[in-house]
Amino acid sequence: MRIKIAVVMIGLVMAFSDVFARDAQKDSTSSENVVVEKKQWFQSIQMRGYAQMRYNGLQSNPDLRCVQCDRSWGGNEEFFFRRIRMIFYGQVHEKVYFYFQPDFASGGNNFAQIRDMYFDLALDDKQEFRLRVGQSKVPFGFENMQSSQNRLPLDRNDGLNSAVANERDIGVFFYYAPEEIRRRFSYLVSSGLKGSGDYGMFGIGLYNGQTANQPEMNDNFHVATRFTYPFELNSGQIIEGSIQGYTGDFVINRTPQTDLDQTEFREYRYGASFILYPQPFGLQAEYNMGRGPEFNPETMNVEDAPLEGGYVMASYYLKKGKDLFIPFTRYQYYKGGKKHELDATRHRVKELEIGVEWQPNRNFELVAMYTMSDRTFENFTNPNNRQKGTLLRLQAQVNF
Repeated sequence: MRIKIAVVMIGLVMAFSDVFARDAQKDSTSSENVVVEKKQWFQSIQMRGYAQMRYNGLQSNPDLRCVQCDRSWGGNEEFFFRRIRMIFYGQVHEKVYFYFQPDFASGGNNFAQIRDMYFDLALDDKQEFRLRVGQSKVPFGFENMQSSQNRLPLDRNDGLNSAVANERDIGVFFYYAPEEIRRRFSYLVSSGLKGSGDYGMFGIGLYNGQTANQPEMNDNFHVATRFTYPFELNSGQIIEGSIQGYTGDFVINRTPQTDLDQTEFREYRYGASFILYPQPFGLQAEYNMGRGPEFNPETMNVEDAPLEGGYVMASYYLKKGKDLFIPFTRYQYYKGGKKHELDATRHRVKELEIGVEWQPNRNFELVAMYTMSDRTFENFTNPNNRQKGTLLRLQAQVNF
């Protein structure tokens, strides 16, 4: 009986082995004709982000404020989130790139707001010619283009950042950069040299003009254009130079109790940028000039007026084992109105910042900065207002 069972078992094993062998041979033969399924668009979406927690303290003058920089100046000394940003992006088609960035701590108040929402449409196979459609950064100024995730000082300079609040608006932009230059732009960010990102070697476009997340107030477009080129020397040192400008009609936000003669103003700016990337010493400078609306405390009216301003910053990359230390100092100056603020607030800014950034790894950064500021900011509600003071600023940032 046992012999019969053994014979039957051996027969079954041989039979199954023969079936598996034929199936394997069939699979190997048919695999040559297998068609790989095309990846679905949602399988191309990736995610990254960063968060910043700040502390502004030891402020010598509680009346010293900077709405554009950081609304917590002059307030209660406490920890707060400056930014919590999630970035969703991906090449959803060989010629379509998608980018969406909400911020969950806008203005330090922990409410959500769209920062970027655009797609790039490539006009050629190498993606050297692109159309960017949606809400994105307006191509004006290096520091404006540079992500807050990469910038050394905690806030952008007043001179160029007053051109476009939050750096963004809705519009259509054309960008061109050769494949080699696009790779260089990518390297300047991924290498930790704190580049501005890829906004083309040349860019030009139309946008609403009232800035991001604000209703449009007229039927005129703003026009902006920028040319930049990152030169790579034989030593490997990279130097970038830029020129840029924009023009358009802007409608100011005025105090309800006033009866202004004019609320829409023609504005324009032009400027230049110079960046010596820190390898290890770095130097960064930008300056712009133009005209725009500005409150005049002598006439108690908003008038068309000249403006100018910029900054110069020096930095040094110091590597100690796995730790990276980047000491820096920046001096900035601005004379002009800020069109986004109430009554196109009149500003006179002289400010010196000294700080250091510490990176124990690529996922964490700590910045300590001491600010010495002399600011005049005047409008209808406060026509005589010059404030001086100092404050200590700290920021912890996590990158993921």
